[in-house]
Amino acid sequence: MTAAAKSLDNPIPPNSQLAQGHLLGIEGLNPLEIAYLLDKAEGYVDHNRQVDKKLDLLKGRTQINLFYENSTRTRASFELAGKRMGADVINMAVEGSSIKKGETLIDTAMTLNAMQPDILVVRHDQSGAVNLLAQKVDGAVINGGDGSHEHPTQALLDALTIRRRKGTLAGLTVAICGDIAHSRVARSNIHLLNIMGARVRLIGPPTLVPKSFERMGLEVHHDMRKGLKNVDIVMMLRLQMERMQGSYVPSTNEYFHFWGLDYEKLSAAKPDALIMHPGPMNRGVEIATDVADDIDRSAIREQVEMGVAVRMACLEVLCDQRQPR
Repeated sequence: MTAAAKSLDNPIPPNSQLAQGHLLGIEGLNPLEIAYLLDKAEGYVDHNRQVDKKLDLLKGRTQINLFYENSTRTRASFELAGKRMGADVINMAVEGSSIKKGETLIDTAMTLNAMQPDILVVRHDQSGAVNLLAQKVDGAVINGGDGSHEHPTQALLDALTIRRRKGTLAGLTVAICGDIAHSRVARSNIHLLNIMGARVRLIGPPTLVPKSFERMGLEVHHDMRKGLKNVDIVMMLRLQMERMQGSYVPSTNEYFHFWGLDYEKLSAAKPDALIMHPGPMNRGVEIATDVADDIDRSAIREQVEMGVAVRMACLEVLCDQRQPR
């Protein structure tokens, strides 16, 4: 039995979204719930480095991955996580489905519910769509990213990466840099880091850092060098051109000059500052290639590894919450 499969004290309150068998966002979770998921995932990191990675904890369970948006890392990671846990995993191809022919979200939910899946992993381009599906199906629902709202498992894998490197989240200063306005990754990370006692700074051009974040009491900078001063973690974000209507930045070259991470800007951070990026990276736009590939300071590849472990933990916990009592 792996460390992740051992019983831990269950800190999940009855009114929690986790207790209902869903993971729709980080907002609303408490520190104990987050730590519980991270502790579960910690055991799966070591398990996934073994030759035999197959478990039977979800044997007989069915997991459907329903992705309305293209994804490489998230969908592959959830697929691998489900298969390693022993679940039967189905990837629904939206492009060739009735969804593409005009089927409504509610009709899709009813159709999927009739198939009696145990777990539904959903990525959707509209904020709130995953929450709506969760109200219409009987199985567990995991938010794989909805619009610019949340991406909870990304924040959890980022947190696990940081905790393994730094030993804690509490007391760290984390700079989230770039396209804050369109980033569900930023929102989930802001919630998680605040809950776990870290200090969050937001850095980016005024057009990409909404005023609402300043009203939330978050520290906002528009100058990379000032914003990165003495930070522990530098979390870069992808410039999401596909979500932009209108001109947010003059050009990608100018964006990199002012807000792209290179060693000159990074020198303002602590000497051991950790470099992160959720991917996919636009090299030479958000981050310089030599910085992204720095084997001593970049944790970008480690984030991908942590993603599988975190998603295995989430699948286990949510299915466990739906076990017959």
